[in-house]
Amino acid sequence: MTRLAVLSIIAGAAACEGRAGQHREHAASQPRSQASAAPTAFPTGSAEEGRAKSRPATFADLAAKADPAVVFVETEQAMFGRGRRIVAGGVGSGFVFDPAGLILTNYHVVANATRIEAVFGEENRKRAVVVGVDPPTDVAVLRVDGKNLPFLPLGDSERVRVGDWVVAIGNPFSLAHTVSAGILSAKGRSRNDVKGLDPAGYYDYLQTDASINPGNSGGPLLDLDGRVIGINTAIKPEANSIGFAISVNMVRDLLPSFVEHGKVRRSAIGVVVASVREEDKTRLGLGDRLGSIVTRVTPGGPADRAGIKVDDIIVQFDKEQGAGPNHLRWLASIAGVGRKVHVRVVRDKRPLDLIVALAELPESAEPPSPPTP
Repeated sequence: MTRLAVLSIIAGAAACEGRAGQHREHAASQPRSQASAAPTAFPTGSAEEGRAKSRPATFADLAAKADPAVVFVETEQAMFGRGRRIVAGGVGSGFVFDPAGLILTNYHVVANATRIEAVFGEENRKRAVVVGVDPPTDVAVLRVDGKNLPFLPLGDSERVRVGDWVVAIGNPFSLAHTVSAGILSAKGRSRNDVKGLDPAGYYDYLQTDASINPGNSGGPLLDLDGRVIGINTAIKPEANSIGFAISVNMVRDLLPSFVEHGKVRRSAIGVVVASVREEDKTRLGLGDRLGSIVTRVTPGGPADRAGIKVDDIIVQFDKEQGAGPNHLRWLASIAGVGRKVHVRVVRDKRPLDLIVALAELPESAEPPSPPTP
């Protein structure tokens, strides 16, 4: 099975014992810390301004402008083993996205950390606290004291095109403020494309051949206007220059919940869905419509109360039409607990419009297998 390696580095030491730095491949649970309330409006960059028309002569100006907002994330984790206290240290990357001191990074960079520091420039260290974490998307938001900090605007990962130039900045193998460039190789990578991903996660990866390595985790993937289009997260260790970044549009959907609740409150329809096969289209009279077929309905859940049945084809959720199972699951999870959503299904070859009042997806049920929207 293909393995996907996340890009933090962790090393530890205890008493007279040492542990060499190693590649972390799995994220662990982390207690959530709370921080003071943050503004809910986040600076963004226009997707139209200054779009590059040709190959740049140099990336130097972009790197010089963006680098001050990229931080070296250092963590400590205290644990006990063989009757003694062991202190482990980890490193990764992050970037300021709000000048009031909010930083984006990966969850696996700060998981189980008892102390977190964000290093700006050479040795400007700031103690960081966790605003919120979301293991299913591997995203974390940190806060440091400060105002008018250098920051990176969030771009639009939908508008970036395959073949566009991209730039990664981070701290691979603790080599601080390393800049690499490449192209956007593909969009919309999911667990259907990348074997070995945790089925509990939500995935919308950008694929790039920009050089990223352990320690780059949490750092920004930038377009040529210096806008963040992704968070560098993982590589295929057996491949040559295949890296993955979480799309910034997915991250943007999570930010209000992070700031308000310190975590992501996910909503749910209460169904299990699967891809529509060609024989399903004929059998159920779907025609050329796209969507997801309902294979199970949770008794007493939102879908059951709304009248959704097994073999219904969900062809529209809210304003989104033709979503496949993975995308429908994501849309349902961020739609909002308690919100009433218009859902169109095809049943017995006829369209049917229903209203579903979304319930909260319990953390203990996050997610069931097979995935449930």
